[in-house]
Amino acid sequence: MGTFKQGRYSGYLRPISYAIDLSIINGLALMFFFPIVHPLLYISLVSSIWIILSLYSNFYEVYRFTREVTIMSLLLKQAVLFTLIVFAYFGFRHHLNIKTSIVLSYVGSVFGLITLAKFTIFYLLQKYRASFGGNVRNTVIIGRSRQTSALSTFFTKNPEYGYSLKKVFSLKDKNQVALEACFHFIKVNKIDEIYCSIAELSNNQILQVVSFADNNLKILKFLPDNKEIYTKKLKYEYYDFIPILSLRNIPLQEDVNLFFKRLFDIAFSVLIIVFILSWLTPILAIIIKLESKGPVFFKQSRNGFNYKEFQCYKFRSMTPNTKANMYQATKGDLRVTKVGKFIRKTSIDELPQFYNVFFGDMSVVGPRPHMVSHTHMYAKRIDKFMVRHFVKPGITGLAQVSGFRGEVETDKDIINRVKYDIFYIENWSILLDIKIIFQTMLNALKGEDKAY
Repeated sequence: MGTFKQGRYSGYLRPISYAIDLSIINGLALMFFFPIVHPLLYISLVSSIWIILSLYSNFYEVYRFTREVTIMSLLLKQAVLFTLIVFAYFGFRHHLNIKTSIVLSYVGSVFGLITLAKFTIFYLLQKYRASFGGNVRNTVIIGRSRQTSALSTFFTKNPEYGYSLKKVFSLKDKNQVALEACFHFIKVNKIDEIYCSIAELSNNQILQVVSFADNNLKILKFLPDNKEIYTKKLKYEYYDFIPILSLRNIPLQEDVNLFFKRLFDIAFSVLIIVFILSWLTPILAIIIKLESKGPVFFKQSRNGFNYKEFQCYKFRSMTPNTKANMYQATKGDLRVTKVGKFIRKTSIDELPQFYNVFFGDMSVVGPRPHMVSHTHMYAKRIDKFMVRHFVKPGITGLAQVSGFRGEVETDKDIINRVKYDIFYIENWSILLDIKIIFQTMLNALKGEDKAY
C-alpha cells in the first residue's frame, strides 16, 4: 500500500510478505510443473487468485498482539483454499496430465516454506522489538482497575509485542486538572495509543478523551466493563486473553477495502489522464497563457493522510498573487480570470488532481484537503476536524455533493463539512464512492452556486 499509519501496521512488511509468498508459489511451480505448464498463464492467474484469497481470508492480518495459534489457523485456511484452486486449475487443464501426487507435493512444499517464512518474520520482529526497542508503540493507560492492571502487566512483561507503556493515570477523584495533565503528557511524550478504563471515567471525561484523541490523531481504545459506552461500530480485539475495544472502526483501515479503493483510484485516474487530460491540457494551456502571464498549473501545499503535507495540483484560475496560499476565492473575487471563472464553475480546474490520485497522495473520493494555513486554524477551532486525516483526501466528497463545497463563510459550513466527512469515513463503500462521483458529474453539468 502506498501510504500507511506509522506503527499501526508496517507499510513495508505486508508487501514484503506478499513478495516472499508469491516467490515461493511461483518458484516451486517452475520446479514442479514447467516446462509442461505455460509459465506466464500459471503465474498471472495463480498469483492474482492468491492475492484475492489473502484479502478475503485476512491471511496477512497478523499484528504484534496476534497469537501463534491464530497464525496457524490462517495458514490452515489458506492452505485448504489454495489447494482447491490449484486442483481446479489442473482440472480445467486436464490434458496436461499432471499427477495428483505431484500437485500435493507442490502444495505441501509451498505451505511448508510459507509457514517457515511467516513464523520467521513473526519471531524476528518480536526479537527486534524486545532486544533493540524497534517498531515500538508508545502507550498510556487512563484509569486504575483490575483490567488496566492486567493490561499494564501485559505491556511490561511482553516487550516482544512492541508496546512501551509510559504512564498509568489514576482519575479516581474525577479531577479535570488531572485529565488536562494527562493530555499534556500525551502530547509532550508523543504517545501513539491511549487505553481507557470506561468504569474509571465519568461520561463527560470519556467525551473529552474521545474529542482529544480525534483532534490529535491518537488511537483510542477502551477496556470494556459493565459500564455502557454509547458509540457505534465498536471493534473487539484480544491482547493475549484481555478484551480491548477500539472506538472507531474505519473500513479503509482494512486491507481488502484499501486494496479495492486503490485499484479503483488507479483505474479511474488513468482513464481521466489518458482520455481527457491528454488533449484538454494543451488546449487549456494555450487559453490560460493567452489571458494572463504565469504557469499553467497551480500547486498548493495541503494536508493529506495522517496530516502529511503534499502538493495539490490545479489548472491556474487566478492571476498570480501572493495571497493564493492564504485566502480562498470569494464571490466576485478580482483575482479570478475569465477562463478561471469557467473552469472553476465546471470544476475543470480540479482535473490535474487525478495525477495526485495516480501517485497516491489523494483518492478520487474522500474529505477535501484544505490549504495548510486553514487546516491549522480549523484544527484548533472545530471539534473532530482532525478525524478527516485518517483517510486520504479526495477530489470530491460526500460533503461537497451535499452542498458544503467552496468558500467557508461561517463556522457552520465547516462543522457540517466535518460531519459529512466523518460519516463517509465510518460508512465507506465502493458503491458510495460511485454514487458521489455520479452526483459530482451532475453538479458540474448543472453548475453550483458556490463554485466561484
